[in-house]
Amino acid sequence: MPRHLLSLLDLGVEGLPELLDRADQMKRFRGRVDHPRALAGKSIGLIMEKASTRTRISFEVGIYELGGQPVALAGRDLQLGRDEPLADTARVLSRYLHGVVMRTHAHERVETLAAASQVPVINALTDKFHPCQLLADLMTIREHHPKGLAGMRVAWVGDGNNMAHCWIIASALADFELHLACPKGYEPLPEVLAMADKLGRGQRTLTTDVDAVTRGADVVTTDVWASMGQEEEREVRKRAFAGYCVTQARMSHAKSDALFLHCLPAHRGEEVEAAVIDGPRSVVWDEAENRLHAQKALLELLCSSNGRL
Repeated sequence: MPRHLLSLLDLGVEGLPELLDRADQMKRFRGRVDHPRALAGKSIGLIMEKASTRTRISFEVGIYELGGQPVALAGRDLQLGRDEPLADTARVLSRYLHGVVMRTHAHERVETLAAASQVPVINALTDKFHPCQLLADLMTIREHHPKGLAGMRVAWVGDGNNMAHCWIIASALADFELHLACPKGYEPLPEVLAMADKLGRGQRTLTTDVDAVTRGADVVTTDVWASMGQEEEREVRKRAFAGYCVTQARMSHAKSDALFLHCLPAHRGEEVEAAVIDGPRSVVWDEAENRLHAQKALLELLCSSNGRL
């Protein structure tokens, strides 16, 4: 049976640091003649049912640099757009491809695809989880913060969304503190908190107090208030999230070497001040680059014939 990545839980406590170590190696390999060609002769499909900049480009480039052939598939270009069952699509793609990357809306769609697929499936974003982004985030923290991950104090400010869910799972896998500040009505799913608690590692708190979570933080991270597909809620969300902006004043309460992360795209003046995201504590551009390296390590693990981990 193929191995999939639908959430970070699929890597496990031991697999996560091993994959991050390999991502570091992939970053050093880039541009060298001895760069791994783990996908030579293989084709990887990219099903993009949601618009994408970083996800599509980083996966296409990563597959190419590993020697493979990316096959980009917009959802509207497939028979999915004409109501072909997703499971049937998975069975057909398994006959052509060596792996499938899917960026979609409902998490159940990637679960359905994986259940019927005979090749590895990678979740490139759903409404519940965005594991590839978290791999890049954790890689970036390890690069820039001497403390590493274990024992880190991370502050999440904003929506209890797919990114918050991934931070929750990561806090258990990597054994760090996560303190979330979310407006009432926009908290993370209790079932995701339960998944993390079941691992018995790390620490998680949930509050509405932004100042409380950013005080003494090693990392402060956030996301847009209205994600793709929530445009009709934008004005309601702007009112609900008023006061949840990561400002310079709030960053000043974090530790002196604290990092600022954002998965992008960013709305300056809403969830973050321009002076923060464009300031010296921001590592968002390294974070965006690291999507490439982390995903190359993931593709090698899941889709090559001799996955290293």
